[in-house]
Amino acid sequence: MRSRRFPLFERLSAALAVVSLGLGAIGDASAQPQHGIAMYGDPALPPGYAALPYANPDAPKGGRVTTGNVGGFDSLNPFAPKGTPPWQLRFFAYESLLGRSWDEPFTLYGLLAETIETDESRAWVEFTLNPAAQFSDGSPVTPEDVIWSFETLGTRGHLRYRDFWSRIASIKQTGPGKVRLDFNTSDGPPDRDLVLLAGLRPILKKSQWDDKVFEDGAIEDVPLGTAPYVIDSYQIDRQVILRRNPDYWGADLAFRRGTGNFDEIRIDFYGDDSVMKEAFKAGEISYIREFNAERWEEMANLPAVKRGDIKRSEIPNGQPSGISGFVMNTRNAPLDDWRVRQALIDAFNFEYINDTLTGGRQPRITSYFSNSELGMHPGPAADEVRKLLAPFADTLLPGTLEGYTLPVSDGSKRNRANIRAAADLLNDAGWTVQEGVLRNADGQPLELTVLLQQDALVQQATAMMDIYARALDRLGITLKVESVDNAQYTVREANYDFDLTYMRRSLSLSPGTEQYFYWGAKGADQPGSRNLMGMNSPAAEGMIHAMLAATSHEDFVTAVRALDRVLISGRYVIPIHQYSVGRIAHDARLHYPEDRLPLYGDGVGFLPEVWWMADEE
Repeated sequence: MRSRRFPLFERLSAALAVVSLGLGAIGDASAQPQHGIAMYGDPALPPGYAALPYANPDAPKGGRVTTGNVGGFDSLNPFAPKGTPPWQLRFFAYESLLGRSWDEPFTLYGLLAETIETDESRAWVEFTLNPAAQFSDGSPVTPEDVIWSFETLGTRGHLRYRDFWSRIASIKQTGPGKVRLDFNTSDGPPDRDLVLLAGLRPILKKSQWDDKVFEDGAIEDVPLGTAPYVIDSYQIDRQVILRRNPDYWGADLAFRRGTGNFDEIRIDFYGDDSVMKEAFKAGEISYIREFNAERWEEMANLPAVKRGDIKRSEIPNGQPSGISGFVMNTRNAPLDDWRVRQALIDAFNFEYINDTLTGGRQPRITSYFSNSELGMHPGPAADEVRKLLAPFADTLLPGTLEGYTLPVSDGSKRNRANIRAAADLLNDAGWTVQEGVLRNADGQPLELTVLLQQDALVQQATAMMDIYARALDRLGITLKVESVDNAQYTVREANYDFDLTYMRRSLSLSPGTEQYFYWGAKGADQPGSRNLMGMNSPAAEGMIHAMLAATSHEDFVTAVRALDRVLISGRYVIPIHQYSVGRIAHDARLHYPEDRLPLYGDGVGFLPEVWWMADEE
């Protein structure tokens, strides 16, 4: 197994000198088996807790819930590198050693593993399996299954599992039902979230794959799981039906009380978002999410809403805004020039677009971690943030330390001031208008392609781009919009065959190693990475490393705020709306614990996880 090498390690060491590098404890009972683990501090729920706080342990069981996906599927293996499976399968049909509480920033509790044990430095972790844990065929979960799952996913599984395997120095059985992982320390102390990430690896059955090729993702090779639901039947590209396993081993676990309440979960597939929404109106699917605030208000006039057959629920969340918008591919010239990217941001008239498409109801994202304590503060960087970034000063773009804000227009269609600012930047970058066309010194015109896929946001994104294209035309720039089906989009995105495309990155209150996948240099030239913008920033990697090495909440927040500055001032994305409230229209018979919503709002750990079906009153 190879170990991670951080670029410009000397710079990282200098940056980390201003944060505490002492290795903090995970409570007074360090190196003792625990019922759960938090990234910082102790789990909120004590040993012997009754249920997750946002679940109703008395929720009735029964009924069917139907959800809709746009596109199709050709695999039922969510862990293989080949094939396109329904994304929900990972969450409905499979489990990990620990389960996440969505009411805390990053805390895990026992699931397949009864206890977790680690040292102060988190250089190793040991899990003790729950002796009752079993697969859906009734066979027990063994240490051999756990070790095989880690190795197979890390070497032959989907790309998202590969990096973690490189961080493991050894994995072995240490006793009855016990598995220990030791992490690589050749580059210094391991990232403190590795212990938690180990707890979230899905566990599969080794013997099932003795005569099968795991990585092929063949439709007939459905991995056995341990979760409350099993795949009952399917029709390729049309439907997958999961049923609740009456013999589910963990039904009485505190972590599972009040969850998995439906007898059947059905996933129906549709050609595009408009057809799926019509299916919802016809009662064929149970719920939809609406991202457009104006369409949400219009939905109140639906006959089914007025009759009381459909209910509209707004679910707030406390997580960061994340980043939603149009990412610019810096692998392609001239998008590798920050002045061109800033000009494109200036030309995007958000205030006018927002008023036109949503009635001005949805606020704009101001930074990647905005809407939370992790977001950068306006204006100049605080002293502790400035010290972290100091070793990378020669690589930082203007505004990183001084303060960066997105341009604001007067709301008019012409957006004259920002268009002038964009023209000035383009001129500085060597682009001039010649006979109405913006060209560089070699006479090449500036032509850009926006790649969009057919999903729930494509109509709104296309409308935005139509307005944006007219603004760019005033600068002499040609913008071409290409809307393709999901299969084509997947291939083109993986090969970075675009200039701009829509991107959504949800970010949590406890960002971890996944930040390398989003913004790390390793993904800049690696096909299929999550680093769509192709950024290669020593400062970003330095801040991620500082964040992962932090042993106090204060140092962690400082590092994330510094990262937030590097990201937003990098001018990689044209940000659009933030979605701080989840808007869910649903069958009125579906209920959830309205008096105790989770911190993370309407994510997969909430709907349909803790919802239930009630008979009409």
